[in-house]
Order: sequence, then C-alpha cells, then structure tokens
Amino acid sequence: MKPKIAIPMPTSFDPAYNRLNFSAYTDAVRSCGGAPVEVPLRLSDREVRQLASECAGILLPGSPADVDPALFGQERDSATAPADIARERIDRTLLEEAYGENKPVLGICFGTQMLNVFRGGTLVQDLGFMPVNHSAGRAVAVAHSAAVTDGSLLGGIIDMDECVRLDGVVRLPMNSSHHQAVGIPGSDLRISARCPQDGVVEAIEGPFAGTKPHFVLGVQWHPERTIDSSSTSRALFSRFLDEAGRWQR
Repeated sequence: MKPKIAIPMPTSFDPAYNRLNFSAYTDAVRSCGGAPVEVPLRLSDREVRQLASECAGILLPGSPADVDPALFGQERDSATAPADIARERIDRTLLEEAYGENKPVLGICFGTQMLNVFRGGTLVQDLGFMPVNHSAGRAVAVAHSAAVTDGSLLGGIIDMDECVRLDGVVRLPMNSSHHQAVGIPGSDLRISARCPQDGVVEAIEGPFAGTKPHFVLGVQWHPERTIDSSSTSRALFSRFLDEAGRWQR
C-alpha cells in the first residue's frame, strides 16, 4: 500500500496559483512512492481530521499569502501580504493530527513558516533589506546556497555530490521564492540550515532522536520544482515517504 499524504490546496483565493503549483507537489509525492490526498480548504475541521486520519503523512505546500502576524505576537509590517485564514485553519488542524499521532511532516516555504508559528515560533516579516535576493522566483534555478548543520536530519538526507564544502561547512545550492522566514524557532524545533551570506533560516527540523522520534522537516526553498533535476530534492521527498510508509498508529 502506498502511504497517503495529505496536502492542503495552496490558497483559498488564487485558482491560477493553485493550478500552476499544486500538481508539482502531488507529482513529487507520486514519483517517490506515495499517494497524494488533496485537502480542500472549504472542509470543516471535523472533515479535515477525518481525511487526515486516513493519511500517514502531512505535506504543507507554499503559498503567496503570509501568515497572520497576530499569530506570533507582532504588528503587521507594510510588506506583509494578506493572510489566508482558510489555509491557516487547515494547516493548524493537519498539524494537530500530525503531532497527536506522530505522523511525519514536510513543510515547504509557507508551510515551513506555518509549522514554526504552530509550534510557537516567530517569523521575520520581510527580507527586503537583506543582501541576498530571497524573492528570486522560479526563473532563477539557483538563487543562493544554504549552510547545512553537520549531524542534522537534513544533513543526513542531502546528496553531498550536489554540495560544496567551504571552510568546513557544507553548502547546498537552492532556488528561492520567499520574502519572509523563520525568526525564533518554535518548541522542539531547531535550525538546520542558514543562508551563509545573511543568516536567513533555510531549514528547521524536529527532534528526530530519543525514545519517540518524530520526522518533522521544514525547508524554505522549493524541492518540488526540481524533483527531476536534483538528487537532493528527490532524496527529501523519498525520505519523507519512507517515514510515512513506516508510520503506525
């Protein structure tokens, strides 16, 4: 049986964005041995929980929306995009299911930010003042690199053949399509990659160790866009699907 992966529709307000992007996530899951399950944003909390209970993993995709800054105790910055309340509600419900049942979680871009806020962390609302163009977009194949922490969950997944080691630090090249990022990590989350030029957080992860390990990984870039060209992108999805395949209630 292929593990079912719950994936919320990216937005409640932009059908064109959904059409352009959602299939990249479902195709990546299928290509690595999973069965994607679309979670419509119109569902009630009860319906979402029922759907999530039938899945073995949660994938939170990107979105053009920004997380409501009130959720992490900040005033709205003028550069912050409107929140997508429907998407936020669905993500919270899915994460409650994932944490309650120890199901693997993979967050991507906005999904990583929602994961961090769900765990009580904060966000940097705008990166426009940073020296690196983190909003480069899908037209730029490699926007910058990320320094990956040795011994981290992420560090054990990436393909070293795609990386360079500079001054003893592994640097992973990546695309970039965001203007916000993780600020203070949430409970039980740690930073496992940063942009070396400006320190912007590029990945967070949960405590995948101890008596009850939980696979929780959030990346700020978009591996679903490079599933066919990057062995690291494929390894991220494959590991996530492997964890989902091993999950037991």
